[in-house]
Amino acid sequence: MGEVDPAFIQEPEHRPKPSVIQAEGIPLIDLSPLYTHVSGDSDSVSDPISLQGLVKEIGSACKQWGFFQVINHGVPLDKRQRIEDAARKFFAQSLEEKRKIRRDAVKVLGYYDTEHTKNVRDWKEVFDFCGQEPILVPALLEADDKEVTEWYNQWPEYPPDLR
Repeated sequence: MGEVDPAFIQEPEHRPKPSVIQAEGIPLIDLSPLYTHVSGDSDSVSDPISLQGLVKEIGSACKQWGFFQVINHGVPLDKRQRIEDAARKFFAQSLEEKRKIRRDAVKVLGYYDTEHTKNVRDWKEVFDFCGQEPILVPALLEADDKEVTEWYNQWPEYPPDLR
């Protein structure tokens, strides 16, 4: 094994503490309140109080942990397995192939592998996409701005079933 690129090396104060052996209490978010059908109508959602509690729970998990596990999300196991298989095929490709759909300032969805945290390169690759196109995003963060920008997916040639 060769040398590690210094771009990946965290400053000592930002490295994990060796005394922490196991994390306990990782947040588990149950999304079933989103699908509670009080009226029996399949298009109805749960009451606003339940939704507010769920939003607070997600916010707390993000602030305290930065991530969480989701259960009762309604995505069937076979679909999750197909998505995972397609993702493994995509990420197993050469860097050259993956970078054909690299995201940038104009194309904000797609492949990316040079993200930084605390000015140090992250040891990860991502493929961002949205479930519905186009995604309309306010051009500016000002509340009175009516202009929007549209985000579109970039899809790889392989695997075709990732789309």
